[in-house]
Amino acid sequence: RLLETDSKSLRSVNGSRRNSGSSLVSSSSASSNLSHLEEDSWILWGRIVNEWEDVRKKKEKQVKELVRKGIPHHFRAIVWQLLCTAQSMPIKDQYSELLKMTSPCEKLIRRDIARTYPEHDFFKEKDSLGQEVLFNVMKAYSLVDREVGYCQGSAFIVGLLLMQMPEEEAFCVFVKLMQDYRLRELFKPSMAELGLCMYQFECMIQEHLPELYVHFQSQSFHTSMYASSWFLTIFLTTFPLPIATRIFDIFMSE
Repeated sequence: RLLETDSKSLRSVNGSRRNSGSSLVSSSSASSNLSHLEEDSWILWGRIVNEWEDVRKKKEKQVKELVRKGIPHHFRAIVWQLLCTAQSMPIKDQYSELLKMTSPCEKLIRRDIARTYPEHDFFKEKDSLGQEVLFNVMKAYSLVDREVGYCQGSAFIVGLLLMQMPEEEAFCVFVKLMQDYRLRELFKPSMAELGLCMYQFECMIQEHLPELYVHFQSQSFHTSMYASSWFLTIFLTTFPLPIATRIFDIFMSE
């Protein structure tokens, strides 16, 4: 039900993404329950947003549990900003000035724009608004963090943010994710942190799925061959968008 609510809400704003919004509930009684569920969720999240500081301090566990159940789509923009404390960042005032500057990464960013959510209505058309704002945010960040500049994969994260909020807010949230959530460590030129993640994940496979680990080793099938994008895009290129967005809710919260 939660996935269907999220999927319907997502389609109402951004249009559907092919094969990602299939119905999970079909009966009329279930649809009625779904409406009540959505209405109750809206009331609850509206209260949480309005009283955020008190709620976060006094009911952190309950908020965490609610996020795990899924943030309603129409609240995601503000809730994500609140979760990462990006709603009042001084760097937001620099955004328009950054766009007037020239970045050495512009050609690389332009090349990858069309490959980012190529089936999504907001991004699929060449020179569309979606592609333009995606370029703007990626360019602005490459100027703020010259060590990282632009790295392939990060555009999927920015693209998801742009599906929820205007480009200035998306830029601020992305800066927070890169700095406070340490995503920039994955995107540094050496990618040492990504290598560490691959090693840790491989050790987990060896511990929990030893037969699979031995099989992969015998086939020279290395973790980096399939799992790099999981970490670099936080599963955004792996699952249908409604599910990937739910994973991102939890990532933002935890």
